[in-house]
Amino acid sequence: MAKTDLKSLTINELEDFIISLGEPKFRAKQIYQWLHEKRVSSFDEMTNLSKSLRAKLAEEAKISGLKIIEKHESSKDGTVKYLFALDNDNVIESVLMKYSYGNAVCVSSQAGCRMGCGFCASTINGLEYNLLAGEILSQVYMIQEDIGERISSVVLMGSGEPLDNYSNVLKFIKIANSDLGLGLGQRHITLSTCGLADGIDRLREEDLQITLAVSLHAPNDEIRNKIMPVSKKYDMNRLLTACKNYSDYTKRRITFEYAMIKGVNDSRECALELAPKLKNMLCHVNLIPVNDVKERNFIKSSEAAIQEFASVLNSKGIETTVRRKLGSDINAACGQLRRGYLNNRR
Repeated sequence: MAKTDLKSLTINELEDFIISLGEPKFRAKQIYQWLHEKRVSSFDEMTNLSKSLRAKLAEEAKISGLKIIEKHESSKDGTVKYLFALDNDNVIESVLMKYSYGNAVCVSSQAGCRMGCGFCASTINGLEYNLLAGEILSQVYMIQEDIGERISSVVLMGSGEPLDNYSNVLKFIKIANSDLGLGLGQRHITLSTCGLADGIDRLREEDLQITLAVSLHAPNDEIRNKIMPVSKKYDMNRLLTACKNYSDYTKRRITFEYAMIKGVNDSRECALELAPKLKNMLCHVNLIPVNDVKERNFIKSSEAAIQEFASVLNSKGIETTVRRKLGSDINAACGQLRRGYLNNRR
């Protein structure tokens, strides 16, 4: 029988677990503090627990952890890319991005991905593992420990599709938001999805105050179907309806991510086609020069094409920004470092 990962439990779940061991409920808060405030990696370090309870925990439970196996720092902008090994030998990656307003971390929610987006390295070998909430959280904790500074915002935009690992991601958000956990406000957490409309509907009902980012990358189904297989299940009308319902219900602005691919989706006509579809929604568009992935054939758009696209959308009342490209000299885009490491290992 698999051991329970205590770092992946909310405080209420931990209380239930402790009671199931025949222990008093208050022990759960003590353990929670050891895990999320003092961030210990073993039960032996929990010195205010009896030896018998520590032995019982070691028999029934575990504390998920990570190990840094590679670390690359950009000489251009201070971005740091981490490659982590999980306890089960899976490999994931995270990115630290330094801004004037604080430190942001982009974390992975899965090892690999099964969504098959044509511009992403994360999905090339498919999905290998769904991360536990504690393993997602450990990425933040380890980076904080490594740099000796607090992380002020978290983006679920690394390897994997967060809504394809729904329950573990939701637990991560709740633990990260807890005053007994990371203490991170929900408005400082961004969840990025490739467009699982059913998952967006489900997330809406959670009534969270996180930021939702949706990978759109096309103005119509014809183009989107070519680069994002998920579009064949959820067409743009279904997806945009889910997004409109989400923003109307939560009163939170949605970010539409749009990877600019030369000759595919970056024309003035594409911008003119996209604008009316977003017109009456609380949203903004973030244009991203597509990453060069050697296994793919996409080329990033020219600076002129990106600026014209932004100008058209802004002129139509759709707030549009161009993402500043960070870590370009260290393969900081999703999946690139992990892909290279796995190729060498194989």
